[in-house]
Amino acid sequence: MASLQEILDRQPVWRGGASAGAATPAVPSGFAALDRELPGGGWPAGALTEILAAREGLGELQLVVPALAALSAQEQRIAWLAPPHLPYAPALAAAGVRLEFLTVIRPRGRRDALWAAEQVLRAGACHALLAWLPSARYVDLRRLAVAAAASPGFAVLFRPMAAARESSPAVLRLALESSDGRLAARILKRRGLPLAAPLRIPVRRPVHALGSAPPTQPPIAGAVARACAA
Repeated sequence: MASLQEILDRQPVWRGGASAGAATPAVPSGFAALDRELPGGGWPAGALTEILAAREGLGELQLVVPALAALSAQEQRIAWLAPPHLPYAPALAAAGVRLEFLTVIRPRGRRDALWAAEQVLRAGACHALLAWLPSARYVDLRRLAVAAAASPGFAVLFRPMAAARESSPAVLRLALESSDGRLAARILKRRGLPLAAPLRIPVRRPVHALGSAPPTQPPIAGAVARACAA
């Protein structure tokens, strides 16, 4: 009979007292201090990440824009689902994001948003999904986590800070606050040992990745089809 250590050596088993390290596929965030603290050295691929912000426009988008720029430079598709405002194309382009690889999906409501997120993840054609799901329940998040396991990229869910009190199947959860012109990111959950102190992450100000006009509400079927196209 094999010993416990032999089983651990042969199988990709994550042990709570150790970081997942190189065994965890990830997309570099573009922030060295953050990548050093994330298992795999970046946003976890094939899994859910939650970014919880104290208020909208705090800088949460600036945290993911470098990764989006790198992916679009490789001609990888990026899906934005239910953003509260229209993406501000000039700011994204100035940050290096190639807009032709970005698809915005504007669902009618919560159920359509969850359905669209699941379809994008299961299709596996997008290498990044950004989704604004403020009222998602645990059962909804669990379905998305299962769908994300089939995705080659990373999925970020933007949720309010109040969600920190709720259980979540996300493998990574960050809580963002503003501190002296920088973002203070507390890692609420990650694979590995907890992080005692918040990270100070410098971001460019002002943040204009989202415009001020709310999106309209067209049917979502065509948008999902375009997002999932090969």
